[in-house]
Amino acid sequence: MLRIAVTGSPGIGKSTVVAKVAEKLADQPGLEIGGIQTAEIRNEGKREGFSIKDLSTGKTGFLASIRGNGPRVGKYHVNLEDLERIGANALRSALDCDLIVIDEVGPMELKSEAFVSAVEAVLKSNKSVLAVLHRSSSHQLAQRMRKEFEVLTVDEENRDKLPEKIINSFMEMG
Repeated sequence: MLRIAVTGSPGIGKSTVVAKVAEKLADQPGLEIGGIQTAEIRNEGKREGFSIKDLSTGKTGFLASIRGNGPRVGKYHVNLEDLERIGANALRSALDCDLIVIDEVGPMELKSEAFVSAVEAVLKSNKSVLAVLHRSSSHQLAQRMRKEFEVLTVDEENRDKLPEKIINSFMEMG
């Protein structure tokens, strides 16, 4: 079992690093990957929100948007319905997989009790996990992950080499 979390400044490429690792490992025969991936939603170069995707089913929804009426995080409104219907369910389903991807454990996702309890279920399991961890969250879940995971900070110098390093770690584990 291997547990790695990547952290770093907003926009530095944490989700990109995790996406590259998941994509590459998904090609490995007999390795099943589940969990969630988030991505920016941009319109005319401006970030308007984030999508959330179930890696097993491909189901996609809105995690947060500048429009909406869910709990606020900065200028975004968190869509609890999609976060729970897609995000929390994807994590619970991923307990059958070999590697669970959680992008991200951050302020938006932590607004949902169902999501928090799904992450806790993952942490209780004996599954390997690759997660994006918000760099300054003081939530108990984030603090627990900092203690239990190997935490790698993404920066401009290492972000292009980091996916290969993480892939090698998971491959060595077999």
